[in-house]
Amino acid sequence: MTQRGRFIVFEGGEACGKSTQARRLADRLDALFTFEPGATDLGRLIREIVLDNDNHHLDARAEALLIAADKAQHVRSIIEPTLAAGRDVVCDRFVDSALAYQGFGRGLDLLQLGQVLSFATGGLQPDLILLLEVPDRVADARLGGQRDRLEAESQSFHRRVRDGFRTLAGADPEHWAVIDGEGSIDEVSARIDWILAERLDL
Repeated sequence: MTQRGRFIVFEGGEACGKSTQARRLADRLDALFTFEPGATDLGRLIREIVLDNDNHHLDARAEALLIAADKAQHVRSIIEPTLAAGRDVVCDRFVDSALAYQGFGRGLDLLQLGQVLSFATGGLQPDLILLLEVPDRVADARLGGQRDRLEAESQSFHRRVRDGFRTLAGADPEHWAVIDGEGSIDEVSARIDWILAERLDL
């Protein structure tokens, strides 16, 4: 019987370096790298809607449901089949990004949102969630001037999102690890490798 693959998720606010580190880790593990939103054909359409600066009147609940639809298709089409086949998956964002952005950031009810997300993903849980954090000044410098709809949100919004991630991580230390995302790519990778060796024996 094929051993199920491990599911590792990178989370964090804008420009924390998680995408770079997720790709780097997937290469090291020979795992599948994937991301949200936008990894499927449906997801690409949803990503365009959610991140388009012209859609500034998008209702918060509509936004959350679009994000949930992306996750449902992503799990069904990519993540679950890969894990079932015995290959590890490294994902840039998953359920907790929606809880942080649409829940803590937008102020939607966390219990209701969690139920929608659980339904969308079939209750799939990561084996490990790596939360990368960087100071505001570092994130702002990395983002630059060209920003999508979510990147362009207010500082108070992004502060709520970051606080939300910390709250989620603090509530489940068994599955979360918080990592300093400041420094060179190699320095951050070394911190991640240390956590993986400790938590997953990788």
